[in-house]
Amino acid sequence: MGLRILLVSCLLLTAWVQCQETQNMTPEEMTVIRDQVIEMFDHAYGNYMKHAYPADELMPLSCKGRVRGQEPNRGDIDESLGKFSLTLIDTLDTLVVLNKLDEFEEAVRKTVKDVRLDNDVVVSVFETNIRVLGGLLGAHVMADLFRQRGERMQCGLPYPKINLRYGVLNPLSRIGAETDTCTACAGTMILEFAALSRLSGESVFEKHARKALDVLWSKRQKESDLVGTVINIHNGEWIRRDSGVGAGIDSYYEYLMKAYILLGDHVFLERFNIHYNAIMKYISQPPLLLNVHMHNPTVSVRSWMDSLLAFFPGLQVLRGDLKPAIETHEMLYQVTKQHKFLPEAFTTEFRVHWGQHLLRPEFAESTYYLYKATGDPYYLRVGQSIVEKLNVYARVPCGFAAVQDVRTGTHEDRMDSFFLAEMFKYLYLLFSDKSQLPINIDDYPPCQDNMTYSEASHAEDLFTHSCPSPDTLFPNNPSFAKSIRDGYKYLTGVGRAFKPLPLREIELPLHDNGLESVEFLKSMGISLMPLNEAMAGITKEHKGVYQIKLVAELSQTSEEEEVVPHIVQLISPPFVGRTVLTAGPAKFGMDLTKQEHGVKGSIVRAVPFTACGPLENTAEIKGHIALSLRGDCMFAAKARQLQDAGATGVIFIDHREGSNSNDSPLFQMVGDGGSTADIKIPLVFLFSREGQVLLDALDEHRNVDVLLLPKERQLGQENKHEKPTGMNIEIR
Repeated sequence: MGLRILLVSCLLLTAWVQCQETQNMTPEEMTVIRDQVIEMFDHAYGNYMKHAYPADELMPLSCKGRVRGQEPNRGDIDESLGKFSLTLIDTLDTLVVLNKLDEFEEAVRKTVKDVRLDNDVVVSVFETNIRVLGGLLGAHVMADLFRQRGERMQCGLPYPKINLRYGVLNPLSRIGAETDTCTACAGTMILEFAALSRLSGESVFEKHARKALDVLWSKRQKESDLVGTVINIHNGEWIRRDSGVGAGIDSYYEYLMKAYILLGDHVFLERFNIHYNAIMKYISQPPLLLNVHMHNPTVSVRSWMDSLLAFFPGLQVLRGDLKPAIETHEMLYQVTKQHKFLPEAFTTEFRVHWGQHLLRPEFAESTYYLYKATGDPYYLRVGQSIVEKLNVYARVPCGFAAVQDVRTGTHEDRMDSFFLAEMFKYLYLLFSDKSQLPINIDDYPPCQDNMTYSEASHAEDLFTHSCPSPDTLFPNNPSFAKSIRDGYKYLTGVGRAFKPLPLREIELPLHDNGLESVEFLKSMGISLMPLNEAMAGITKEHKGVYQIKLVAELSQTSEEEEVVPHIVQLISPPFVGRTVLTAGPAKFGMDLTKQEHGVKGSIVRAVPFTACGPLENTAEIKGHIALSLRGDCMFAAKARQLQDAGATGVIFIDHREGSNSNDSPLFQMVGDGGSTADIKIPLVFLFSREGQVLLDALDEHRNVDVLLLPKERQLGQENKHEKPTGMNIEIR
């Protein structure tokens, strides 16, 4: 009976299947199944990217990547694994088929940036051919197709260099390998290219210049509305994230405003106004214009300014923001009175940082604009001083020579074209009235289709939507400018004994911790030093005042977040695991808690030790764990530099002499405010005394192997399952 029922059931099932096969599938059913397939792919690919990448495969039960050599050998099954992110490459064309084009572009970027095909691993020729070579070829065909369509796979930023005869892509061009360009370099084309298009009738020039501006706009930091200084032309990633209005960015802002004036396109004005509000919020600290981190704009990243920012007061005049323009211009004028010319760079205390002066015209340009805006003859006197100093200090028998160092007055054998093209133009206009000009300078260029004011802009100032024109916007009111300038008359100390600006004090109510404030901050890795009373002019009421420099590398953990202690264990003879150094972890880079056996390698000291400049021993660093001294630049910058040199890990050593893990609480190193997803190697931090043990060992034995791992997994430790000790610090 049971068999009969089974047979009947099978017949019914077969009939149902056959019936289903003969029926047409509705579009709705196809959609449901297609969506299901996509969901399944998303689940598989998403987990690979989340838990395994850049490993070759995902281990779906362990939720981690399979890395050859770190898991039990599976024989010839493992011969398809070459430490080249196999799953990512093999999946590239599938991303296209499933119409996941954003993910495809991102995967191509990762492949170009991260995948290495020169690993010391024996692989199957067959598997590598069909999976890796096949995957790369399929991805190339798809990417090239999208590029030719103009749809994808092109960032839209111009190459930084070009061969006038052969262009960029020709083998004879001798260029094309460049990857980075400055923001100003990419964003300073719209005026010329738009004019060329309008005059020639060929729209292609303006189209590409607009596209470059569109890319820069899209890559701004959305929370701060600031841009960085250097960007990768292929993937749009920021290479340098410092943001200011000087070198590297300056003319990007200038061209946004002037593109609106020339073309009458409100998109450019709206973008400029958004950037300008961010500049005034984060960068402008009148009379100074500082550089900040685009992702963490409340932190200044350097203590000096460059002379190219001298154009900015003139741009502020075009914007209609006269007060900060007057303040910054006066500061610049005081610096020229102190050093004869604007040094190429000068500190926030107005000392020379770089002494060169290339006869740049930006200060004269801003002087001209301010005179046109205010009618104040003071700016004629400023212009006169420019003329006199050029004649006295830069004139040479055959022209005008750049100044090699403003402190010595030595000359440099150069006279850049901008000196003739711009300096004399602004000086001539400054000292001429309209009757002495062959054209009405205020008519060029006319604003097109501009709003002077509208109901929609009541919350904004008049100049947000106004065409800059000195005749209509700015009254001839010299007293207005003077009232602002007077507060900065002796800013640099020229003309009277220097008197410092008032000290800004911060109260630190930390005594309830059982530590004195200074000692508590010192334990946190924050160094304080007493101000030099003679230099700083500290009076008696300022006894005990400290100059404090806060470093954004420190991470303050919440009560719920534990700092898991790591170790650097010396495992080569004569140490053989007996020397164990307590180390702090990093919030970026490889997560050592997920590496069962830690990371092993021989150590090499980076040269220079801070790893902030070009490395001199990249050949030695490759394949080794690098030692680097803390300081001079961010942890993330050092890590990228050493990773690019081929380091398999980094041990940072504290630069504060005498610091040690017994007296100082551990902390987690954090990044530079931007994405640190590109940093894949393990990173740990040693205090000074522990680091010195490592350096001494290296000096004595030369070849020293270490193991980086969480403390709970220390080799030779009897209780391997002991819960790690968390160290919490709460700052009130």
